[in-house]
Amino acid sequence: MKKINLRVALVIAALSVISCSNDPTIENIEEQNNVEVLQKTPLTPTQINAKINEVASSREQFEWTNMDAHFIWSATVHGDQILTIGYGSDDNDFNKENSNAEGIKNRLIQRIAAVEGDGQKKTSDFLIDEDDTFNIIDVKVEDLATVRDLLSQKGIRYIEPTGYRYLDHEVTAKSGAGCGYGSATLNSADYTTVAPGAKVPWTFYEHNIPSAWSYSTGSGVGIGVIDTGLTPNNSLMNGSFNDGYSSGRYVQKYGTYVDSWWPWSSSTDGPNDKCGHGTSMTAVATAPRNNNGMPVGVAYNANLISYRGTKNVVLDGYHEQKGVANALTALGNRSDVKVISMSIGHIFSVGRIKDAVRYANNRGKLIFAAGGTSTTFTNFVGVIFPASMSETVAVTGVTDANYYKECDICHKGSKIDFTVVMQRDGNGSRTTPVLSYYNNQADYVGGSSVATATTAGIAALVWSRHPSWSKTQVLNRLKQSADFYPNKNSQYGYGNIDALQAVQ
Repeated sequence: MKKINLRVALVIAALSVISCSNDPTIENIEEQNNVEVLQKTPLTPTQINAKINEVASSREQFEWTNMDAHFIWSATVHGDQILTIGYGSDDNDFNKENSNAEGIKNRLIQRIAAVEGDGQKKTSDFLIDEDDTFNIIDVKVEDLATVRDLLSQKGIRYIEPTGYRYLDHEVTAKSGAGCGYGSATLNSADYTTVAPGAKVPWTFYEHNIPSAWSYSTGSGVGIGVIDTGLTPNNSLMNGSFNDGYSSGRYVQKYGTYVDSWWPWSSSTDGPNDKCGHGTSMTAVATAPRNNNGMPVGVAYNANLISYRGTKNVVLDGYHEQKGVANALTALGNRSDVKVISMSIGHIFSVGRIKDAVRYANNRGKLIFAAGGTSTTFTNFVGVIFPASMSETVAVTGVTDANYYKECDICHKGSKIDFTVVMQRDGNGSRTTPVLSYYNNQADYVGGSSVATATTAGIAALVWSRHPSWSKTQVLNRLKQSADFYPNKNSQYGYGNIDALQAVQ
């Protein structure tokens, strides 16, 4: 009898344990509630940036679409609720001209309407814009459930909170983002005066550019520069652009950047540079050779098509990214433009710009992009976007040391294609002399930005020499004339280009 009672007691005890483990306790309920509350609470910008920095510092490309719904939604909350959706049957289905993705777009819009605001919103309440060229829609999204639903849908190439401004929340970021209207008195050792009175930067001689001018000066080639615009205050980049030894060419200025916090705004603020960076880049590539005593550009007889596509050099924000993509699309459609120079970028990929780069590349444009210039908030990053794309040619800057050494603020890495000497070794202030923002003024410009514009100018020299060539032939000639060819250095690509050898 005692044995039976013992067995019964053990069975009852076991059943009690099982019963307790299955019943929700107060602690379990509280834990579930806490998880639900956390999921409904967006991450802070500090937390979002920390994750972006973690991925970027590992030399991987940060992609928003690889993040979970809560992370993307959190960034959307802090970015005016703007979400950009690239749709299509696969990653290459981005161009409306060759696409049958209309059904995908309509289905996604219907899904948003069904989920957003518990299905109480009309399409006009959330649809900000539909791109004319690419399979892209911009929508205003408030609900986490909408992001979750979209990520589960087929036909989405990428989903990005394009209103989120990384730089605004990065406390260690420097102000200005590459902007400045400065001028400097050039050291006489940093230039040589040539007829009819122009200054040739010392860096040009490092690449035999003056010798290459005996064969080509860029005539007949259009260089598209996408940056912060072009100064209205320097006549040499305006009415006197076609002057002296620079003749029979033209300069055109456009603006695609919308300076507004309101996503529905579509009026641009014009083509004029309000930063200073764009003026420096256009001048390095194309400034005239005349008797004004100012620094000359690499391709001083090339045509210039300048686009103000962004506010500064960091492609941070909806209107900046849209402005650059629109500029790329416009330049891609021009038959007179052969070369595109972009001394701008971001530490993470931007789907809309990626689509536009591929669009221009497919139309035969040779696109040069800056490999990256370090600041206190990006010195942990490798080659930045869009230089990280295979469709662009990535360029960085090096010093004039007797061995390859990146400039004080330049990025390097396996995705770099070429380098340009643009800094005196051990002296960060002695960089490339360039025409300044105002009349009769010059300045020094460094970093991968000036390296990119310089290389774009060299490409124009080659293409002018061989006008029937394709972009592949021009690029191959640049490679063949560089230091490391036929090999590629793991950090510096093919190295420094010999412009003379490239045009011969």
